[in-house]
Amino acid sequence: MAWNIFSSHCEKNELNKKTLRLPRQVESDPRAQQLLHVLTAKTRVLWQEGEIKVPVAALGSELATALRSALGAGRMIRSLESAEHTLAAEERGLSLADRQSIVPRGVRVSRLLVMADDGAERFYRQVERLLLRHGPRVLAVRLEVDADTLGEVVFGPGRRARLLLIAHKEAVSGVLLSMADPLPAS
Repeated sequence: MAWNIFSSHCEKNELNKKTLRLPRQVESDPRAQQLLHVLTAKTRVLWQEGEIKVPVAALGSELATALRSALGAGRMIRSLESAEHTLAAEERGLSLADRQSIVPRGVRVSRLLVMADDGAERFYRQVERLLLRHGPRVLAVRLEVDADTLGEVVFGPGRRARLLLIAHKEAVSGVLLSMADPLPAS
């Protein structure tokens, strides 16, 4: 199932639809529709003159737990620079694999950028360039917390984190699903 999520492009102030293919694990989960609502209900451009709208979400306890779980599993990369290097290396590998394969690869979200809400405009411009370059395989979510709070929640007291890259589709699925309302008790 492919869902439509809106991405704003400032060219001519048009709102263009963008097909968002979430990981299969997310799409098959009962919370998938709730997650789609969360991802589309509150969005914002990354910077004043930005082209891309990203979901804005709160940092609840389930999301905090999912982020710590991704860290514990070794599926988290910290900082914009490290995320850029990781995604570039993955892009080179995917490009090589695509050239050697006769079957076209489908594109799904497999990486997730989680950002604090107190970065400078320059930081968010760099994030936008990263998203434009890596297209539909990378989704960004802006949390309504500062870097101090995000760092403390994930890494412990006195630690800052402005950007986290969740770098494995199972960890991405876990973090995304933690943003949806929990399943009702049966």
